[in-house]
Amino acid sequence: MITRTIYIGNPAYLKLKDEQMFIVDPITGQAKGRVPVEDLGVLMLDHFQITISHQLIQKMMGNNVVIISCDAHHLPHGIMLPLHGHTEHSARIKDQLNASEPLKKQLWKQTVECKIENQKEALKHLGNYYEPMERYLNDVKSGDSTNMEGIAAKHYWKHLISLDFLRERFGDSPNQFFNFGYSVLRSIVARAVVETGLLPVLGIFHKNKYNAYCLADDLMEPYRPFVDILVIKWLEKNPEAEDLTTAFKSYMLQIATKDVKIDGQNRPLLIAVKTTVTSLHKCYTGEKRHIAYPQL
Repeated sequence: MITRTIYIGNPAYLKLKDEQMFIVDPITGQAKGRVPVEDLGVLMLDHFQITISHQLIQKMMGNNVVIISCDAHHLPHGIMLPLHGHTEHSARIKDQLNASEPLKKQLWKQTVECKIENQKEALKHLGNYYEPMERYLNDVKSGDSTNMEGIAAKHYWKHLISLDFLRERFGDSPNQFFNFGYSVLRSIVARAVVETGLLPVLGIFHKNKYNAYCLADDLMEPYRPFVDILVIKWLEKNPEAEDLTTAFKSYMLQIATKDVKIDGQNRPLLIAVKTTVTSLHKCYTGEKRHIAYPQL
């Protein structure tokens, strides 16, 4: 079932009634809208005067809804997920823990190859200089020991934005637009990881004692160009844009239902991500040799 992504950027009281999330005006007490909890996939809270009942939180955790909380700068600051989302949780974690280093290196190679391929297609789609990306793609080794991901990224960002653009988390505009999109994408991938019964903290490549979502950071890499295309299209229509407006956030949250091609079929990105994570588990068990990633 395709789930919905809901953004709330005004004062509101959120409560559970009749298995639905009611959005109530905190001043008048009148309901402004309602959504069945079973239809929810992502809920973004972007105002300090939003109150949410614990009963509603528990219901959403039971339905594997990811709750994204934004900070004073209106950027995603934290996410809430259930501790586990699969009946075979412990067995799947054992499969994940028992994955050998050679296997993880091959899986990371596949991940980097798909990311570079999608970056190349993004440049090609936009009519930008993409030819060197083909060479970088062919030079990816096991575990990406030659850092083709980083080398390809230098070319990609220079020709996606401008020759003097620096892609940084706290960098100049339009970095903030990409940051927001990636935060949403990361939340979607983390949701699928938990739903599949894997540990989000245990990555294929990423290892950081301060990062609770290493696996999500690994698996989202080939999906990043889908965010990039959406941001570029937004900037083309809004060339003077600097702020993360409500209109932009609503636009970017559409990525959850954006169709992507995976396993030869078009699927909403939310479903495609679940396909990717499920295929990873099958690689851990030996049922598959390749992770299913999307094609741009």
